[in-house]
Amino acid sequence: MTTTYDLPLSELSEYRPALEEPPDLDAFWAAALSEAAAFDLDPVFRPHETLLRTVEVFDTSFTGAHGQRISAWLVLPRQRPEKLPCVVQYLGYNLGRGLPHDVLTWSAFGYAHLVVDTRGQGGKTLPGATADTMPGPPGPHVPGFMTLGILDPAQYFYRRVYVDAVRAVAAARAHPAVDADRIVVAGGSQGGGITLAAAALAPDIAAAMPDVPFLCHFRRGAEIASDGPYLELVTWLAAHRRRSAEVFATLRYFDAAVLAPRASAPALFSVALRDPVCPPSTVFAAFNRYGGPGEIRVWEWNEHEGGQGAQVAEQAAWLAKILA
Repeated sequence: MTTTYDLPLSELSEYRPALEEPPDLDAFWAAALSEAAAFDLDPVFRPHETLLRTVEVFDTSFTGAHGQRISAWLVLPRQRPEKLPCVVQYLGYNLGRGLPHDVLTWSAFGYAHLVVDTRGQGGKTLPGATADTMPGPPGPHVPGFMTLGILDPAQYFYRRVYVDAVRAVAAARAHPAVDADRIVVAGGSQGGGITLAAAALAPDIAAAMPDVPFLCHFRRGAEIASDGPYLELVTWLAAHRRRSAEVFATLRYFDAAVLAPRASAPALFSVALRDPVCPPSTVFAAFNRYGGPGEIRVWEWNEHEGGQGAQVAEQAAWLAKILA
């Protein structure tokens, strides 16, 4: 099933729904990040042998939420006369970091590139290498990740993921080939939502590139998405008929559209107007509230694949100007 325009583009451009912000939102995230900071980041960059001739690859790990090790690839151009800006990339739903030759785009453009596993994911198409350690029993949940710990913000899956994302920025800064002042956060779909969270929660981000972002305006996504992980919320709520208030109270803390005003780095968004997974109104809910200077590329005839290579070309051109 395909969603066309959920709203006309003229209305999407002005779409600013009333999103309820928890009064303790800043304290919640300060506590989560402080808890993580009690563990040594301990970034490790182990040279990884490949047959790739133009890049160096490092099998990377660092300490994320709850002291758990998070895996990543760091890919560097072999020819680098100076420290490089680094694109820290977060991944789509249930994708892992894959293999080094899967992730050569940003190093080919001349950037350092940190490809960060999403804990517990990597069971679809691209394999991951990071488990997820829960701090307590998860409670009943739909297969997948959207409802894992859904009744308690402190237990919710994306609390750990967003903390990992902030710690990944610190890990990238720790490598001697990386220019710590030019860290870019980027990702598509789930990675786009994580990108917005990282831009809001990590200090001194130089640029953000959320591509067809997921995890924005959860209620709207659950109401109108016809495919993808928002439907896990629908399935859970259909079974737990009287608990929707609790669910959406939890999700307020993780809604990238709620967090977006706290970001200040320049951002390049993208949206696909026929997207059944991340409906365009959910993307515009975040874009129109974004706290820094923002641009958006609109792909009128595309579904969740968005602009693909065309969007990468837009990102590369935009990033060259931002980091000049």
